[in-house]
Amino acid sequence: MMVVTNPLITALVFLLNVFFGTYIFLVMLRFLLQLIRLGIRHDPLLKLVWKATDLPLLLLYNFIPGWHNIDFAAIILMFCLKMMELSIIAWLYGQHLSLLALFIVALASLLSLLLNVYFFSILIEVILSWVSPHDSHNHPLGYLLSQLNAPLLRPVRRAIPPVQGIDFSAFIVLIGLQLVNILVVEPLLRYLVV
Repeated sequence: MMVVTNPLITALVFLLNVFFGTYIFLVMLRFLLQLIRLGIRHDPLLKLVWKATDLPLLLLYNFIPGWHNIDFAAIILMFCLKMMELSIIAWLYGQHLSLLALFIVALASLLSLLLNVYFFSILIEVILSWVSPHDSHNHPLGYLLSQLNAPLLRPVRRAIPPVQGIDFSAFIVLIGLQLVNILVVEPLLRYLVV
């Protein structure tokens, strides 16, 4: 039996996903950049991320302190936004999700986003190193990606040094990210279906 959905609802859900997804991505990027202590310096892209996320975070900083480099306000903001998005979408489809279900789906979605951020940033860093092997770290995007990915790549590079000049660390980390997706994110989402 085929389920027919209203195209207007489908369009609204798409717009909600784009709006919430983009903003949550910006908050996550800010969280990760603060976690690795990468200042915004004179980079216009990073300044845009800070300006776009400043207002709600500055309000939350009054109530939610950070600890070391961990921005708990950003984590709570991402969870709240994702739960709000999921609630609105469920309401549009005439469904109701319990608070526990909302939390689990939000957790799985944010973890999936984090894995995707690292997956694609490592992939782009690898491609940049192929295109411009000697200049990739001097390029603003190359520098940002190398700093962002270093916490994941550095331990693997120490454990498995390059073999005849070929660095396999990115390949190993990409496999690890996909395994985390298969073993953690997908079971969390499957838990709700069962």
